[in-house]
Amino acid sequence: MPFREGNPRVVDWLVSELRRHAVDFVFGVDGANIEDLYDAVHYTPGIEAVVAKHEFSAGTMADGYARGTSRLSVVATTSGGGAVNLVPALAESYASRVPVLAIVGQPPRPLEGNGAFQDGSGRAGSMDLQAVFRPISGYCARVESPEEIDEALGQALAAVHDGLPAVLLIPKDVQQARLTAVPQPREPHPPLGAAPAQLADIAGQLAETAGRILVVAGPEVARHNARDELSDLLDRLDAFVAVSPDAKDVVDSENPRLLGVVGVMGHPAVEQVLRHGVTCVCVGTNMPVMTRGATDFSAIPVLSIGSTPPYIASRHLQTHDLASTLTGLVAALVPRSDVADSETLYAPAHLEPPVYDGDGVRYRDAMQVLDQAIPVGADIFVDAGNTGAAAVHYLGARPRGRYVVALGMGGMGYAFGAGIGCAFARAGRTVVIAGDGAFFMHGMEIHTAIEHRLPVTFVIVNNNAHAMCVTREQLYYGGSYSFNRFAPSHIASGLAAMFPGLVCHSADTAADFGAAIHAAMTHNGPSVVEVVCATDEVPPFAPFLSSETAKENTNDRHDYPNRESLARA
Repeated sequence: MPFREGNPRVVDWLVSELRRHAVDFVFGVDGANIEDLYDAVHYTPGIEAVVAKHEFSAGTMADGYARGTSRLSVVATTSGGGAVNLVPALAESYASRVPVLAIVGQPPRPLEGNGAFQDGSGRAGSMDLQAVFRPISGYCARVESPEEIDEALGQALAAVHDGLPAVLLIPKDVQQARLTAVPQPREPHPPLGAAPAQLADIAGQLAETAGRILVVAGPEVARHNARDELSDLLDRLDAFVAVSPDAKDVVDSENPRLLGVVGVMGHPAVEQVLRHGVTCVCVGTNMPVMTRGATDFSAIPVLSIGSTPPYIASRHLQTHDLASTLTGLVAALVPRSDVADSETLYAPAHLEPPVYDGDGVRYRDAMQVLDQAIPVGADIFVDAGNTGAAAVHYLGARPRGRYVVALGMGGMGYAFGAGIGCAFARAGRTVVIAGDGAFFMHGMEIHTAIEHRLPVTFVIVNNNAHAMCVTREQLYYGGSYSFNRFAPSHIASGLAAMFPGLVCHSADTAADFGAAIHAAMTHNGPSVVEVVCATDEVPPFAPFLSSETAKENTNDRHDYPNRESLARA
């Protein structure tokens, strides 16, 4: 790619290399110590900068874009508070193994350690940003001279190709410096699959397995574009399949082998199968607590295939190329045909939260409305909390669409930026589902969707609370107080007043919600639909549905001295 004049600046070469690696968007927030990179983006054909309202949202945009495309995604922020604001978003990418490259500007080198504004060098008592980012990245480096940029980018891309985020901290004067020699282009590192001997070993173990096999499929299947290969494995093994809460889109919802979601937001059929004796094969999941729930996997044989071993004891097959590994495994397996047919014992079912008949739309009714209205091919991004639990349990993925729930860190407000980032990457509708608490954290990122006229429908479940915290107060602490209830708000009407032309609806009945959602789905640009739900409804979240657990926790509470006795003491 030609540069504007003479020897290129470091940022010109860097952006041209990103474009060569198929990067077409740089998400971020501009500022003095990163503005040269944005200048280079402006002059590089085929790549566009998207400025967010907050660095956390910029990071989640890059995360959502990467999940929507299974490609490298880039976020660029300035120094100081801008850099620190990026930390929780990058922590989510690290925990969920999402390939994001963060480019973080730093003050000029001569000022570092000399009272520089927003100094992150770690010198003279300043904050050390490399120490901050290193634990949440596969690679983190300060680029101390123009000659180091080639090697640093190569190492960063290697980490990204292994499925981990990477961070480059680049001082402003290094960004502006001219390269005396243009580095030779680096080719991406091909991901490493499993060795033939390893495939033969796990194939032999599966061939010796008597009885039913349960495959638990995780988000790595989507990130590696391995859905078809997973389907072939299920057929070859004649296996049941369950999906982790953050992987609802990796198996067709009409697949007769699908039992539902496993884990704390999961479906009873999965637990029933596990209790009746199976061999479990984890594919693309490391089985965190939200996936394994309270299930004791130590009582059954467990095999695992993926980039990281699971948290439960297993025989693990390491691979960074899940699609080719599954293809090789299927080829090495003999089809199983002597397994007994499925029994009606394993029919799909839902958890049964306590009946609640107060004001507002019930969670299940709201999700059924969405299930009927969201079109085929739509991408769904779900935020944490009671809203997330209801969506994961009741709302299915769309054929050919992504379904993303960020459970690595579970940061509230993630879905707003991530859904927007994905909308830049994919044609069709994106639906963001989040609670009012998440909206108050990062919902103003809706403004970015308005600026770019993105086809994103933001569904805000307004229960006027951090409702999951309210539920915990009620179940585990007696319910005699609450820190987590809000004064009533009217989010849709407020947004309509702020942003003339933004399509906004509010509904407090299921019928009104259905009409509002259908209207929003026919609108080409962004839209907001607020549905009013109840603060005190218990969601389909397994830890909340055990009366014994709640009782034990309440009894434990009475073992502590109350406020009055503490005052007397």
